[in-house]
Amino acid sequence: MSGPACPRSAEVATLLARCSVVPVLTVEDPASAVPLARALVTGGLGVIEVALRTARALEAARAIMAEVEGAVVGIGTVLTPQDMRGAQRAGARFAVSPGWTPDLLAAASAEGLPYLPGAATASEVMALVERGYTTLKFFPAESAGGVSALRAFAAPFKRVRFCPTGGIDAGRAPAYLALPNVLCVGGSWVVPAECIAACDWAQITALAREAAALRRESMIA
Repeated sequence: MSGPACPRSAEVATLLARCSVVPVLTVEDPASAVPLARALVTGGLGVIEVALRTARALEAARAIMAEVEGAVVGIGTVLTPQDMRGAQRAGARFAVSPGWTPDLLAAASAEGLPYLPGAATASEVMALVERGYTTLKFFPAESAGGVSALRAFAAPFKRVRFCPTGGIDAGRAPAYLALPNVLCVGGSWVVPAECIAACDWAQITALAREAAALRRESMIA
């Protein structure tokens, strides 16, 4: 089956390989976005996903991109071509979806935006590989088989690398990061809602430092 050309899949892989953990941010108040992102970058997590789950998510993402040196901002929860266009026009470095549709692939191609589509089954992986995608989100990771599923994917999908997201925390992350077909993991445990509400940026920096060290620990284990 033919499909739209894959927009810069290798670039997505290069970006994601910078961090062991990509924090997934749900930002209610854009005023908190800049200090939150600064705390993450200070802790060693510079690749950040801002999820389109609030009305002011794009505003928050633009503020981070304008004011936080070292932040590489992607837009997540991209569900429609309109979302894709909004992400590109906001200046995002990449876009992320929990799954994929032909319309989303076409929109990513039209916008030229590096894109991380989601897959949870072998058939979905095959369909995306057929279209040239070799860097994928694995979602919802824990519900879709977790580490065992990704280990099983390694043999038939030798060129594919994953960013598993969904149900992953500090305790589960090392097992994922130890897999050779995992570039990084996505998660929100490094940005607890209570810390954001309390403006406890020091605690978020501490959590980011712990998360940034997980790749090293997984390789040693």
